[in-house]
Amino acid sequence: MKKLVLSLLSVVTLTIVGCTPTQKGAVTGGAAGAGIGALVAGDGNRGTGALIGGAVGGLAGAAVGSNQEKKQMQQQQYGQPGQPQYVQPAPPQYGQPAPAPGYYGPRY
Repeated sequence: MKKLVLSLLSVVTLTIVGCTPTQKGAVTGGAAGAGIGALVAGDGNRGTGALIGGAVGGLAGAAVGSNQEKKQMQQQQYGQPGQPQYVQPAPPQYGQPAPAPGYYGPRY
């Protein structure tokens, strides 16, 4: 029994490695929801409880994973909050002096 659980856990772990945070959240939430649903359901309704709990947990986990994925995308696009951003200085126009070294543009 221990070998079966260990091999199943390793297969699930290797399968989830290439997933997005949304997919990982859905899998984790679905597994947790199925386990909790089976425990909470009565003696004759364990399968139904696991099915309903897995569906609800999967949806909740996907929502949490999607939120994390959006935060990661914003941090990659805009950087960490509170840190100054580098602004590429515009090329000097004819008749205007070049910007001084260390000039990073206007601060917004």
